[in-house]
Amino acid sequence: MLRMPYQEPFLSYVEQINLLKSRGLSFKEETQTLSLFECVSYYRLSSYWHPLLEDKQNKTFKKDADFDSAFKLYKFDADLRKIIMAEIMKIEIALRSKMAYVLSLPNDSFWLENEDLFSCSKTYEPLIAKIKEEIKRSEESFIISFKREFSNEIPPAFMVLEITSFGTLSKLYKYLKPGKYRREIAQFFCLPDGTFESWLHSLVYVRNICAHSARLWNRQMRISPLHPKASKHQWLNNNQVYNNRIYFVLSMVIYLLDIINPKHSFRQKLTDLFQKYPSIDKAAMGFPVNWQDEPLWK
Repeated sequence: MLRMPYQEPFLSYVEQINLLKSRGLSFKEETQTLSLFECVSYYRLSSYWHPLLEDKQNKTFKKDADFDSAFKLYKFDADLRKIIMAEIMKIEIALRSKMAYVLSLPNDSFWLENEDLFSCSKTYEPLIAKIKEEIKRSEESFIISFKREFSNEIPPAFMVLEITSFGTLSKLYKYLKPGKYRREIAQFFCLPDGTFESWLHSLVYVRNICAHSARLWNRQMRISPLHPKASKHQWLNNNQVYNNRIYFVLSMVIYLLDIINPKHSFRQKLTDLFQKYPSIDKAAMGFPVNWQDEPLWK
């Protein structure tokens, strides 16, 4: 396919609205929309009026398509990202605690420097270099105090794991040698270690989407977590659901929170969110028919 250079002219706010109107999108309050476009770009919002298009190639809208519907979808997605981000953080904190304990107790607090605990030097060396960079950049008082008082290049793991990124934490787990430590950490979360590894990778991916305020609600995920083949804890009865949609991720978060804090309120937060935005197409999020009958979601 012959590629051409991009030649579309950049439009003023008024011209952007007029273009959308010419394609069939209606506006109730154009003045308010002009103000909105100053704070939220046309391009960012375009992801949310895309479902309203009748002809996606020519970018013409369905009959009665209106900007308010697109903006409500934008606000729903923002609220969804906000509550997911908060819950993933709880899972992340639990992982930091469990990993530090499981590996420090039998190996000492400086196990991060023990290459024998990891699968191979090709993955260990860049990982420990990344950790050293994170230690160097850290402004946490306990890290600064440790570096001032002690000669160790790398502080104890129970300190380091509190300042590493979630992505680094996920890789630490991934690159551990197969064996009892990986299994013990995963078993705390009632998952096989391979499945748990894939869930962590997926949660890091979703967390990054949320952190960058990118579209989440109907995204086809690039990272597809594994379906648990067996679980000691309640999982989805319907194992035919897509594992690259947000419904699967939400189910993962509920599953993990049920273990970390059985009295969590995430289900209620999602219920409240759907009641606030009743027109949301849950099928586009990967929700199957009769999803509310799943014991995990009750």
